[in-house]
Amino acid sequence: MTADNRGFRYGDGLFETMFVVQGRIRLGDYHFDRLLAGMRFLQFDVPPFFVEKLRTQVRELCAANGQPARVRLVIFRGDSPLAGPIDSSPNYILQSWPLPAAPGMNPDGLALGVFPDGRKACDALSNLKSNNYLLYTLATHYAQAQGLDDCLVLNSYDRPADSTIANLFYIRQGRFYTPPLSEGGVAGVMRRYLLEALPRAGYCVQEQATTIEDLLAADELFLTNALKGIRWVRSLRNNLQGALQEKHYENDLSAVVYEQLIKTL
Repeated sequence: MTADNRGFRYGDGLFETMFVVQGRIRLGDYHFDRLLAGMRFLQFDVPPFFVEKLRTQVRELCAANGQPARVRLVIFRGDSPLAGPIDSSPNYILQSWPLPAAPGMNPDGLALGVFPDGRKACDALSNLKSNNYLLYTLATHYAQAQGLDDCLVLNSYDRPADSTIANLFYIRQGRFYTPPLSEGGVAGVMRRYLLEALPRAGYCVQEQATTIEDLLAADELFLTNALKGIRWVRSLRNNLQGALQEKHYENDLSAVVYEQLIKTL
């Protein structure tokens, strides 16, 4: 990797974070669907049998490093000038970290805040798991400085898009809600899974533009991603308007859904 690498210079690429146990990538088809869609959108050349090669290398890496495992795959473009002929063949790096055990639902709820200093655009780029991650990095720093576990990232309409590493769901009167992708959130694989699995399990779920007021009126709140599955939120703190608002939540239905739909994955 040189100083002219487009991934280094411009964040020109994508990444996936995966959970692997016993050589199986949880929701692997969803991960590679998202990866290929993002590569095509960014006009990468996709080599023949690329996904099959990646699956094999993930299994080999995790067999060597230990399982269950967290795996990070980064796809990036190589050396090319900003203007001029571009080499669109994918370069990539695979990393894995063994986990002490398969992640379960968090016993203690998360303390969640709202990032005040940046907004996500609501366009096709916002749904990508892009290497251009500056907004989320700043939101992570803000959460740590405030003593929070995570914080929500707002879109250009001041509505929640997602959090720094997860998608957002809330429950009110037994119904599940999540912001649609048109609100600027990353197209999460666990989000996609739950949108399909919840109705099959008899739950009502709806994609709906969400306000902070909706979340403050909710009964339960949880975050989802591929590695952790569901993480329930204990409290939401909002001080964007100067006056502090705070709501505390239970996890009765979230815990049931975890047992029914996540633990068995």
